[in-house]
Amino acid sequence: MDYGAQLTQAIDRLHDEGRYRTFIDIERRQGQFPHATWTRPDGQETPITVWCGNDYLGMGQHPVVLSAMHEAIDATGAGSGGTRNISGTTVYHKRLEAELADLHGKEAALLFTSAYIANDATLSTLPKLFPGLIIYSDELNHASMIEGVRRNGGAKRIFRHNDVEHLRALLEADDPAAPKLIAFESVYSMDGDFGPIEAICDLADEFGALTYIDEVHAVGMYGPRGGGVTERDHLAHRIDIINGTLAKAYGVMGGYIAASAKMCDAIRSYAPGFIFTTSLPPAVAAGAAASVAHLKQDQALRERHQTQAAILKTRLKGMGLPIIDHGSHIVPVIVGDPVHTKKLSDMLLEGYGIYVQPINFPTVPRGTERLRFTPSPVHGPREIDHLVRAMDELWSHCALNRADLSA
Repeated sequence: MDYGAQLTQAIDRLHDEGRYRTFIDIERRQGQFPHATWTRPDGQETPITVWCGNDYLGMGQHPVVLSAMHEAIDATGAGSGGTRNISGTTVYHKRLEAELADLHGKEAALLFTSAYIANDATLSTLPKLFPGLIIYSDELNHASMIEGVRRNGGAKRIFRHNDVEHLRALLEADDPAAPKLIAFESVYSMDGDFGPIEAICDLADEFGALTYIDEVHAVGMYGPRGGGVTERDHLAHRIDIINGTLAKAYGVMGGYIAASAKMCDAIRSYAPGFIFTTSLPPAVAAGAAASVAHLKQDQALRERHQTQAAILKTRLKGMGLPIIDHGSHIVPVIVGDPVHTKKLSDMLLEGYGIYVQPINFPTVPRGTERLRFTPSPVHGPREIDHLVRAMDELWSHCALNRADLSA
């Protein structure tokens, strides 16, 4: 076996399909978000505006967060020193879990090193706790949820995206006595659409199923205190397990679940992804706790975020660009071809100082390749004007289709 040749073939396939991913060297500047510096391959430094980051509210630069992290690192040092079971639990971790439990109105929360690990570890562990468990999973769930469901060794059913009637049919076909769990998301990050939370909760009640929701792209940004779409819609009390991240709207790093004290205790005790992983550094936990606490009070920041997203969508629609608008903060512009999408991304960066990564298969289905813009409260009129002009010029330059605005 020529292992090197096999690796070359695998990488060449990605190049041939136009979906080989490249890293862009970016240096964020404290206090200047969303502006950053791009180091070109030739070493030249170029100012850019980041339009595809998941630091949705700019909290990664917020003085409250930075101050908390400085204080913690000065007090405790860099690392946590071990897993949560072996010297890795500190007052900072406990304080953050308390903030998160309060955020979602749950008895407890459990920290993980990322929301990916939280999904994977929890969903793969649940069948150990509920033998014979059947998991019903939306077909567009995040890869971390898919992986957790796949690895758990239990029964699984995949229902069509947001199709409540298909979910009902699957539930009706199974043993009424079998333990069940429905796993879905509140905001699906590629199209920006919302899950039918209330309808799924109604089905869960009817069929005696647990509910598991991924609020990764909603926590911090929706609800009067940033508890996500479930808080906004007054449905958090109907969800058994809420998954969230600290790496997007909260601007730091880490993931968690919020649930009953018994559920968190059981996952803590049985999930290898929790038991055998070193805990978050105390400074990260301190920064995240400060961010969560601050966003419970800063509704104005959430409102500005939604306003900027609405303005950008309106202006792109006004030019006839094919955007998807489900009313969330995510702004996908469909290109439909991986090569063209990558080319547009490169031209925006090199010619206009606009950084937006191409989104290609397998993240999205083939034929729906896109540029995914994530405006923040500090993408102001100047940044939006520059982006809109650039997109207008490049769309014409590349002779891409526009909507018929005269219809």
